[in-house]
Amino acid sequence: MLLANSLSFLLDEAAHVGDGGRLLLQLSTHLIEDGLPIIAGALAQDAPDPIISRRIWLWRAPGGEVIEALGIGADRQDADPRLVLREWLGTTQAIVPDEGGVAPTLVWAFDHTPDEAQSELLRQISRFAAAPMTALAERSAKRALLEAYLGKRSAAHVLDGHSRRAKGETIRAALLCADLRGFTDLSELYDADEIVLVLDAWFDCVAGAVHAFGGEVLKFIGDGVLAIFPIGERDARAACDAAVRAVKATRAGIDHLNQTRRHSGGPEFGYGIGLHVGEILWGNIGTAGRLDFTAIGKAVNLVSRIEGLCKPLGRTVLASTVFEAETTEPMIAMGSHPLRGIAGTQTLFSLPE
Repeated sequence: MLLANSLSFLLDEAAHVGDGGRLLLQLSTHLIEDGLPIIAGALAQDAPDPIISRRIWLWRAPGGEVIEALGIGADRQDADPRLVLREWLGTTQAIVPDEGGVAPTLVWAFDHTPDEAQSELLRQISRFAAAPMTALAERSAKRALLEAYLGKRSAAHVLDGHSRRAKGETIRAALLCADLRGFTDLSELYDADEIVLVLDAWFDCVAGAVHAFGGEVLKFIGDGVLAIFPIGERDARAACDAAVRAVKATRAGIDHLNQTRRHSGGPEFGYGIGLHVGEILWGNIGTAGRLDFTAIGKAVNLVSRIEGLCKPLGRTVLASTVFEAETTEPMIAMGSHPLRGIAGTQTLFSLPE
């Protein structure tokens, strides 16, 4: 029996596409080849993400444009793709069937009502699409959860099968180490639930800025953050400049938080940030039964010690000589200082406060 192009695609290829947007685009193309009068479509997928509750991809002819609509928070958890599709199409005369009941995960818009044979093909499409869409959702959920807990780089390695203790990957990068000041005192003032909110606000400022400028958070360590701006696709100068921009964005975020906390009578956030450039060894470390992706090396120790001098030197940001030599941002010399556990002294620099 000769199958329709769209059904052959669902049986043979759909389970291997990368994401919902690609599946929707390719399936739509095959449906048009099969003669269906579709002009737009939507594919919905729940997302196990800390912020995004549902992903909805939208496609429309003739240009084959695909965009993604994100459901933010619990209010969008049950977002109906039929409503989202109608809203996206606006005032067009598209026909978007509404059969009631539970919102479907795959929905189409037509320029005229399909005939009986076309309607039967669409019913078959809904049946045959269930398996590849389930596989896609499971892969997407696994990736989203791993990225949320490990970060994108570590998650990619786990998904690629790197789950054994072995020699790690050497990465050259600009390093950022940030630490919240007075966390012990805050812990005495607030109960556990309020402390979690404090930490979330602090991490949002730092990690949000790091991600915005192309960096990646490797670790949350207590109230500290270790992040990298890898050197490779961009050179050392660009990586260091990105790290400085992330620091400036973090400062702006913390200033806004502190202004809010002053108005509410809460204590302000104090913090220190260390910056350095060097090589780190990054990979699986731990026991046979419990592994952790982490970063080690002299550069990690050094940037941590540099951050530790922020409070004694009265600065929020300190950087190493090698970092200062790479960045185009003007920095202030702070003299040479001994660093705990590191031989000799280090000449340090600071950003203008």
